[in-house]
Amino acid sequence: MSDTPLRVVADEHIFAVRDALACLPSYWAEVVVLPTAKITAATVRDADVLLTRTGVRVDAALLQGSKVRFAGTATIGDDHYDKTWLNEQGIAWATAAGSSTLSVVEYVLAALFHCHSEDELKGLTLGIVGVGRIGRVLARVCERLGMRVLRNDPPRARLEGAAGFVSLDDVLAQADIVTLHTPLIRDGDDVTEQLLDDVRLAQFKGHTIINAARGACVDNQALLRWLDKHAAHQAVMDCWEHEPKILATLLQHQGCIVATPHIAGHSLDGKAANTQYIYDALCRFLQIEAVWDMEQSLPPVSPLDDAAMPCSELVQRLYPIAADSQALKQTLEVSEAERGQAFVHIRRHYPVRRRWVKQSQRMAALFQAP
Repeated sequence: MSDTPLRVVADEHIFAVRDALACLPSYWAEVVVLPTAKITAATVRDADVLLTRTGVRVDAALLQGSKVRFAGTATIGDDHYDKTWLNEQGIAWATAAGSSTLSVVEYVLAALFHCHSEDELKGLTLGIVGVGRIGRVLARVCERLGMRVLRNDPPRARLEGAAGFVSLDDVLAQADIVTLHTPLIRDGDDVTEQLLDDVRLAQFKGHTIINAARGACVDNQALLRWLDKHAAHQAVMDCWEHEPKILATLLQHQGCIVATPHIAGHSLDGKAANTQYIYDALCRFLQIEAVWDMEQSLPPVSPLDDAAMPCSELVQRLYPIAADSQALKQTLEVSEAERGQAFVHIRRHYPVRRRWVKQSQRMAALFQAP
């Protein structure tokens, strides 16, 4: 083993982070694992590498004057990284974008089957707003289930041509269900902040909004008003404005049929993939071979006997999403301050949920790439 030292500070909520960092050829990693709240300017000052999750704002206030030369977040979103400042300082950075794709798709499917049978889904139109990594897979799987799928993604439409894409106006006019899978963009030609506001929700002719993207993509007060307008209106909320201090009146609304604390991508396999992505990025930065494989740190999965099981029953077995929703709705019984703490606690102590393709041959076939 080389004597080249590497001091790493990592968030304790990153899955198997010690296992991964023990596999850095040519380096001896001194790994300091800390609770989120203890990752401060003082604790990272002498680190070469910083690995975080969303609870840590990575910017000048944290890293100015530090030795950090690589920062990675084991999350898809990067709103908590001041990317402009990091680039100006020559600090390399990476995210785990793409790592939770299958987990988020499974979440949306669980929500769909929570509300509809397989036969009912075949008669519905799904509008996907944001057809990136997640939206592409979701579109393919839902079409295989017999749903009509409308794809809205202005950046892709400009780059690839309009064929296969529709406008947001068309989605709102034709879809029964709209699901969001966009990044949070606050300025420019493709703003997604409060993309669904009072005006756009008034245009929506369907009945269900799903937000498993970013909380601020939906105006939560506007959504509450939209739910009040008709008993058939429904919302599936995994991402909320102002997390963890979410809107209690929206959480308790009878039309908020599924409410979860930003855990769509939190399958155990998704968490492992988060770590895999930033480990691989760190190895590329260090110009060494990536030798750790997340499967080394994951427990085995027992496959289900799913041959004769109805799809709705199978999905319920694979992921009983109602239990997650009930856990968050139970926080309505405590004070607002305690509710915010409970939101964070549920995320950090989320029960084990495994990817479907490892447990079900039918799901493996449904998710199989063309």
